[in-house]
Amino acid sequence: MTSSASYAETIDRYVRFWNAEKPDEQQELASETFTDDIRYHAVIGVFTGRQALIGFHDQFTQHMPTAVFHRRGEPQIHHDRARLSWEIEVDGGQPFAAGTDVLVFEPDGRISSVTAFLDRAPEGFDAHAHN
Repeated sequence: MTSSASYAETIDRYVRFWNAEKPDEQQELASETFTDDIRYHAVIGVFTGRQALIGFHDQFTQHMPTAVFHRRGEPQIHHDRARLSWEIEVDGGQPFAAGTDVLVFEPDGRISSVTAFLDRAPEGFDAHAHN
């Protein structure tokens, strides 16, 4: 059975993945953090597999190169789930968006599923345009 401490380490890698700038670092973090068939559910769509998640990350950072993803407080962990509140800042600290991700862990500690909720959408974002 995996411990909350090892899940916390996975969450740290998860945050580092979203901030990774170099492709080799991103690939390594993705491999250590996500299962091969990770499913990422967000308002804008569902992405399946590590490469799809990397592609989503790359597409976002092409449009928002100064974006920084960080935790808002400590994640809540119980059993094989975690709730992680986060914020994205741009241009050195300007709030862009905030949300909450629900992470599902496999017995090896890697994440097999993420459900992302927007708590504060980016300005001008139309959630209905992505359904």
